[in-house]
Amino acid sequence: MKDATELQAGLYVVATPLGNLGDITARARSVLASVDTIACEDTRVTRELLHLLDIATPRLTSVREHNERQAAEQIVGRIASGAAVAYASDAGTPAISDPGARLVAAVRAAGFPIIPVPGVSAVTAALSVAGLESTAFTFAGFAPTGKTDLVAFFETAASRVETTVFFESPHRVEKTLMAAAAALPADRRVVVARELTKKFETVTALSAGALPAWLSATADRLRGEFVIVVAGAPAAPAAQGALIDARALLKALLAELPPAKAAKVAAKVTGGDRDTLYTLAESLKTAVR
Repeated sequence: MKDATELQAGLYVVATPLGNLGDITARARSVLASVDTIACEDTRVTRELLHLLDIATPRLTSVREHNERQAAEQIVGRIASGAAVAYASDAGTPAISDPGARLVAAVRAAGFPIIPVPGVSAVTAALSVAGLESTAFTFAGFAPTGKTDLVAFFETAASRVETTVFFESPHRVEKTLMAAAAALPADRRVVVARELTKKFETVTALSAGALPAWLSATADRLRGEFVIVVAGAPAAPAAQGALIDARALLKALLAELPPAKAAKVAAKVTGGDRDTLYTLAESLKTAVR
């Protein structure tokens, strides 16, 4: 890691803690202490973080959804003048369901370096404690707000083989999870991660059918920021024919049988079309000759 005085001009995309200050990385702390400017979602939140980290506050500039394009132009100008600029969202890894993507794109388009400073991510934190075996997942950002869109969202999640991960806010989580209970198979596994890394952190795994009773048990379950993980649909067993290479099978059969009989046997084994296999067998037999 470079010394604090040697940061090159560019944009440093810095992951910050979700809540537990101990999750800040040594590199993130060094970068935040070394840059000329910190672009952030909310200057009040970032100023408090810097205070807790005992970092003298550098120049702070707000980058929010409504001003991101204009702010990006200003930041590109600062980098062009030789400045090292950090970008940090309020919590977690920036530019993931947060402002930042336009800023990164603008800096890249201007030809300046973009340096990731990885660390905490609410998505991977929730997946790590979900206990689901799928290695593939779809991150869906925040669930849609409209009733029709919400139903479609969970119908898609219900049919998706890979795990679905999304964020939800406290004022919408009850409506969203009730929609999940209605649209998902009753036995589908759902993991509700609330207030990750914070004092009142809870991670609950239950079936979709159990969500209504769980939600009604106590109002405390509706407080905080949420990451929801929905298990994927069971993968359909592969058809026997899909597991067998018809071409390789025909080659083996043609060593002992004429094309018509080889195609007949191959059709029974693979479930493939007999005429198609016969045509393939004829071409293979000709090639062998």
